[in-house]
Amino acid sequence: MATEDTPVFQIQRVYLKDMSLEQPNSPAILLEQEQPNVDIQLGVEANPVAEGVFEIAVTATVQTKIKDKTVFLVEAKQAGIFEIRNIPEDQMGAIVGIACPQIVYPYLRGNVADVITRAGFPPVHLAEINFQAMYEQQQAAAQGGNETAQ
Repeated sequence: MATEDTPVFQIQRVYLKDMSLEQPNSPAILLEQEQPNVDIQLGVEANPVAEGVFEIAVTATVQTKIKDKTVFLVEAKQAGIFEIRNIPEDQMGAIVGIACPQIVYPYLRGNVADVITRAGFPPVHLAEINFQAMYEQQQAAAQGGNETAQ
């Protein structure tokens, strides 16, 4: 039987929290023959929901442009609710900033590729992310130290 101080890490739910797709210059932009430029921005958010329960969200913004005109813009937020209890405080940052996003991110990748395909475009596959490196860069930036993010 588990005791009161047994570490707990459980996924309660993974869900698509927000998704938007815009094609502001359609249909004219669809006739362009030029290859679009693709810009992808990712982020991670962590919010306490209740005692020992956290919502971890990974966001992606995918914008494609031809010259200065947007072909499409996708903004998505995939989230998960995690029960995290009795974990040493010095390990919580890594769990919330690395372990949880690694679980949520594959769902985000699939949903982004799916909505872009359903919009009539070739899918944009988000690259695998090293959340540990991303977390370490954020920690270095937060400390405002002499370290620079690579």
